[in-house]
Amino acid sequence: MKEGFQRSERRACELMGMGRSSYRYQVRRPDDRALRERLRSWAVERRRFGYRRLTVMLPRAGWTVNHKRVYRLYREEGLAVRTKRKGKRAAGVARVPMALPATANQVWTMDYTQDALAGGRKFRTLNLMDGYTREALAIETDMSLPGARVVRVLEGLRERRGLPQQIVVDNGTEFTSRVVDQWAYQRGVQLHFIDPDKPVQNAFIESFNGKFRDECLNENWFVSLAEAREEIETWRKDYNQVRPHSSLGYQTPEEFAARGAALRSPTPPYEPHREGEQKQENTLELTL
Repeated sequence: MKEGFQRSERRACELMGMGRSSYRYQVRRPDDRALRERLRSWAVERRRFGYRRLTVMLPRAGWTVNHKRVYRLYREEGLAVRTKRKGKRAAGVARVPMALPATANQVWTMDYTQDALAGGRKFRTLNLMDGYTREALAIETDMSLPGARVVRVLEGLRERRGLPQQIVVDNGTEFTSRVVDQWAYQRGVQLHFIDPDKPVQNAFIESFNGKFRDECLNENWFVSLAEAREEIETWRKDYNQVRPHSSLGYQTPEEFAARGAALRSPTPPYEPHREGEQKQENTLELTL
């Protein structure tokens, strides 16, 4: 208007209904190059982390930044990865809310996942977690994980942190085997079997399995079983010590446990069992 109608700045602003300070305002945003680089590097390392988790992690790395600024840069850099969601299906019956554990070591939950090496050979993982602290207690990796192996893993956890009151499992043959049933009876642990085809009744481990597959199994190409064990164990430690959890108020499981969950005994680092290793015989006698 100033140029087209030869009007002064004051007159042009009056005609447009705009304040002169607004007309003269210059955007003074800070230099975002270093922050953008940090977000891009994290997006490469942790592709499945959204802007909320990255916002929680920034103060730990020494950044003081508003979540709205992180969201703007996150969108401008095109770092979001879309997830294909299944369509909703009508529920046949009313859902009953799942009872939540109130303390650590009250309810554990475990399940299997399966993946394949680069050569096509399949392997399995036995995943165990605490339903209260959301800690990944163990991820046992091998080609075969029968009931006796399940007992060995549980016994290793018992020696380090005690046993829970209840373990929630599905109806897999390993969990319904006689060796697992006898172990649970002798140790005074209740095995709670969910209804067939009702994985929602074991929601804690199902949620964990989804994150495990999304952030670890799908992000790595395992050449050997040894490499798979190493990468999976590294991810498990990161899951417990670094990864913010929205269900825990964006704390890590170890932070949440330290701030209120009293464990029965100190927990040394979990070491997965290896084939061929000499392991001290357990005093528990199992009749197979």
